[in-house]
Amino acid sequence: MAMVMRHGGTGTTQMANTALKLLVAKGLGGGAPNKWDFSVRNGSTLSVSEKKAAAGNKEIKEVESYWGIQPSKIIKQDGTQWKWNCFRPWETYTANLSIDLNKHHPTTTFVDKMAYWTVKTLRYPTDIFFQRRYGCRAMMLETVAAVPGMVAGLLLHLKSLRRFEHSGGWIKALLEEAENERMHLMTFMEVSKPRWYERALVITVQGVFFNAYFLGYMLSPKFAHRMVGYLEEEAIHSYTEFLKELDKGMIENVPAPAIAIDYWQLPQGSTLRDVVLVVRADEAHHRDVNHFASDIYYQGRELREAAAPIDYH
Repeated sequence: MAMVMRHGGTGTTQMANTALKLLVAKGLGGGAPNKWDFSVRNGSTLSVSEKKAAAGNKEIKEVESYWGIQPSKIIKQDGTQWKWNCFRPWETYTANLSIDLNKHHPTTTFVDKMAYWTVKTLRYPTDIFFQRRYGCRAMMLETVAAVPGMVAGLLLHLKSLRRFEHSGGWIKALLEEAENERMHLMTFMEVSKPRWYERALVITVQGVFFNAYFLGYMLSPKFAHRMVGYLEEEAIHSYTEFLKELDKGMIENVPAPAIAIDYWQLPQGSTLRDVVLVVRADEAHHRDVNHFASDIYYQGRELREAAAPIDYH
């Protein structure tokens, strides 16, 4: 894999070599070419003809900055430009579809039962409102599911600063979870266009759930993580029902959105069913991570005492 950065100077060369080593360590460099081989070029170094070709012979409006910051152009091996600003090729992955979808944490303690029935109670109005409109249900689910990781990561970050101690990688792991859930939402936004009242509902639910979860995590992290574990179990069930509707032809199995193909490294020609399969696998991994986090607290320990499952997909 070749990475080209045209700025000149020894410092830039050293930076390029360092970046290349990092990418090689991630499995994106060296060896036989793969689908994510690419070159990185600063937008200001592209010729006028190259800029026009990259934009389909249309004029490009570049963001100008007094500080001299220019967005990099990532060129894939096939010569096409990487189109996504929200994630980069080295952040993509292939989902592990072999994960056990049927695992369930038994409700043995009062906290477990409270977390379990909180999730069941939250599901009841969702079933009434969305019924069998699983595309809209998935959209709503992901707006909620992306909140806990961000809240937990934020609170652990502040705790780490107050106590002058490491987090054991849990800040990164939880923020990765939040970002992954957000990517689920960005994908389903391409499939199901929300109506105005559904957008209003999202604003309301997000405001209530964020504050409630923030307070819940402050009071009892083991309860908060356990609740998310059960929430992910319900998500697995919802996506399984989604798949059944697709298989019965009740929902059209449309082509997979381009963002999903690139994010999960899906083959060209993938469909909505393939997307639901990888999203369901992601939810199963989030289930495991949050039940594991709750178990750590149950044992009277801190999260930082156990290595965080970073990049657990």
